[in-house]
Amino acid sequence: MPASDAAPTTLYLISDLHIGGDGALGRCAFERELIEFLADVADGPANAELIIVGDAFGLWELSEHEGESKLAAIAANHPELFGQLRATGERVKITLLPGNHDYDLACVPSYATELAQWNVVLEARESVTRRIAGRTIWIEHGNQHDAFNAFPDFGNRYAQPLGYFITSGIVAAAGRGADRTKSKWLEDVESVQPNQDLPFWVISNHFYKDMAPWLRWAILPFLLLFTVSAGIFALRAIEKVFGVQIGIFEIDLRPLLGFPGRILDLVQFLNSAVIATLLILAIPGFFLVRDVKNALARYGLLRDDVLHRDKDGVYVAAARKVFADDPSVAIFVYGHTHNPSLREVDGRLVINTGTWLKRLEYVPVRFGRLPGIWVPSYRLNWFTIDEDAGALRVRYASIDKTPPRDLTWLERVLIVGRKPAEIAGIPRETRLT
Repeated sequence: MPASDAAPTTLYLISDLHIGGDGALGRCAFERELIEFLADVADGPANAELIIVGDAFGLWELSEHEGESKLAAIAANHPELFGQLRATGERVKITLLPGNHDYDLACVPSYATELAQWNVVLEARESVTRRIAGRTIWIEHGNQHDAFNAFPDFGNRYAQPLGYFITSGIVAAAGRGADRTKSKWLEDVESVQPNQDLPFWVISNHFYKDMAPWLRWAILPFLLLFTVSAGIFALRAIEKVFGVQIGIFEIDLRPLLGFPGRILDLVQFLNSAVIATLLILAIPGFFLVRDVKNALARYGLLRDDVLHRDKDGVYVAAARKVFADDPSVAIFVYGHTHNPSLREVDGRLVINTGTWLKRLEYVPVRFGRLPGIWVPSYRLNWFTIDEDAGALRVRYASIDKTPPRDLTWLERVLIVGRKPAEIAGIPRETRLT
């Protein structure tokens, strides 16, 4: 029998699993860990509820199946996982909120019946609340605060935001391409956040992994020495303009180093020619770029709160509004941005449930003007909320998972000693009295 609908005394919160998709996106790298987590939830307090805070499934990126057959296709591809959902749901209530990637769940009534077969309760709403220890917990996926992924008419299957067209087109195609080509890195396309970083991520991976080796090594010296060449170009310009004759920048390296010196001289000369060309184009280029940015802003495609890597300020503002409208709300929970966090705001808590997808963090290279590198990691995390001695207790836990060695040796050399910016530490236990 499914778990009771009695008010829970313990809440488990996870989000952004993104299970399902075309091609390589249909694989789930953390499936074993998720099954074990669900089994542990089933063995925990009986009067508990697991809430999946949106984007449990990748319906947007599943174009190989039509309409209502998508969920059945995902279940058929992950029988052990769905079997564990059914087993856990017999003892602990499992509630699913729709996110943006599985928005169809909120639009097609038959999905609720289908999920019920796996003991999953669908709440086809943008937000829900729960009460523990006499306080209210507000829970939402959070895409409604992201103009790129907000729905203009929630529940209308045909009112899709711009993010839908990018995901169903570009992201789904990348999943199919990862299976058909040597570009296996394409299967991580869902892990690129924000979506506006996709072009730079593609350029980086193509350069380090897919580009013809002879071409990569041919242009590598020019990119490595570009910054040095720019410095030499600037100092030579100062010499010419101010008549200061240092002489060090007129040295011919060929007599000193032989053939390698000739190559270095050639690299420096060509880089200087490129720099001079860029300077000539800089003035018209400035006005062109400004005009394009203004146009994108008018169309609602270029906004600081959309493109900024850390969107959490938008959600803090949303939480403050919820706190002001309902003083009983003690905790505001959201997902969507894939950045787990817990912060205190006006004496309440704001929680981001993060993601179980592989995380890709941008790291700039140490040398030259080479593309930056995205470093993989995992943070399979969840939050638990319950009552302890009359207080609200929030506990944070995660499962260690070693990412694959996706970086080439060249990538590792170019970022040696550099690490991604660390996620702010989250206390293992936080109490609200």
